Order: sequence, then structure tokens, then C-alpha cells
Amino acid sequence: MTVQVTITPNGRMSLPAEIRKRLGLAGGGALLVEETEDGVILRTVAQSIAHAQALAKKYTEGNAATSVDAFLARRREESGE
Repeated sequence: MTVQVTITPNGRMSLPAEIRKRLGLAGGGALLVEETEDGVILRTVAQSIAHAQALAKKYTEGNAATSVDAFLARRREESGE
């Protein structure tokens, strides 16, 4: 879905109500703005977390040494606990 929005002279823009409602922003909320080579991406905080988790999984899946438990074990070993 592509929707044109207007940016006011002071830099504000309004998302259409139907998009805000779908994103759970009907009563207000926060969006994270990511600038890319292709343009701007707006994501909710939950979407950003899911995106980061997907990226992490892509690079760590199947590698037990990258787990939180492995990290904590290494830190305990390094600190002598």
C-alpha cells in the first residue's frame, strides 16, 4: 500500500487514520525512522525489535557459541567466578 502524505513547513506529517489503527497507534505512539539508500522506513518499536531479532537469528542460527548462555559462561570464566 502506498499513500501520499504531506509534510508541513515545520516538518510534521500525518499518517492516515487507517494506517495508525492497523499499527496500534490510534491513540498516539512512537515510530522509529530509518534512513536507507532507497528512502525512509517507518517502523513501530515492536516491528523494529522483530526486525533486529530476525537479523540476529540470520547470523547466529545454529551457532551455539553465540547464545546468551554461552556468552555468560565466557564472562564468568574470564572473571574467575
